[in-house]
Amino acid sequence: MDGNTVIIYLACLIVLFIIGRVFYVPLKHILKLLLNTVLGGFLIYIVNIIGSSYNFHIGLNYVTAIFTGLLGVPRGRCFNNY
Repeated sequence: MDGNTVIIYLACLIVLFIIGRVFYVPLKHILKLLLNTVLGGFLIYIVNIIGSSYNFHIGLNYVTAIFTGLLGVPRGRCFNNY
């Protein structure tokens, strides 16, 4: 390998590292929102199963699942990390 090839490989690695660092934080937030949305949809589904005997229903669609994912799932005081 000549010197130019080594310099090109190092430059490509540095560019990939910089691109990875730039997109890491937004990707982490997107994945957290996606996980919260899935958990929110699952919680609404469980509430609908339990609430059917009490004539209680929450519409389960993309909007309510994303809304629950954005706001988070409500928790009691015993689940807070203090």
